[in-house]
Order: sequence, then structure tokens, then C-alpha cells
Amino acid sequence: MTLDIRPFPRLGWDPLPGEGVVGVTGRVLVREETFFVAQLRFAEHATIDPHAGERDAIVVCIDGEGFTSVGDETSRLREGEQVRWPKGVVHGLWTEGSTMSTLMIERFD
Repeated sequence: MTLDIRPFPRLGWDPLPGEGVVGVTGRVLVREETFFVAQLRFAEHATIDPHAGERDAIVVCIDGEGFTSVGDETSRLREGEQVRWPKGVVHGLWTEGSTMSTLMIERFD
């Protein structure tokens, strides 16, 4: 067996692309055939507008706090908590008077 050590696919922090994304930077940590992991940083009053995702996702709040919506439900998301977003269901993620760092894990079908 040989150790497989490689750099992050995207080491630097870049503004998250997309319409309706404000104040969010990210970097890709893992990109494999079956899953994807990214780290996102939200400034105060940052947002990823509600949208329906193409894949199931798990968002883990690793620092700070913000808010999430899934379908018609909205909840605060705090450090140490996670939320699951089923594919095809409208969801969003944002901050108000705080910052937040998250891990986003998406599984490819």
C-alpha cells in the first residue's frame, strides 16, 4: 500500500460563484467520484439564496452561527450542529449579525 497524499483541489479562498450568493467564500477540500467536501465562510449578513440542489447534502456548522431553511422550515444553525438537505428540495443558508464557517458534503448518485 502506498500513501496517497495530495493537496486540496482548491487551496485558496474564493468568492462562491452564483446568483444570489453574497459574502460567502469557499474552498474545495475533497473532490472524488462519489462525494465532494467544501469549506464555506460566511461574513455577517452573507447569504446563499434558496435553491433546489441537484444532490443530497449535509452542512456542518464548525464555527459561529447562522440560519438555514429546508422547504417551508427555517431554523438557526449553531456551531456543532448539522442539517441535511435532500436533493430537489429548496434550501438556503445565511447569517445575520454573526459569522459562520461550515463544511458542505455532497454525495453524487
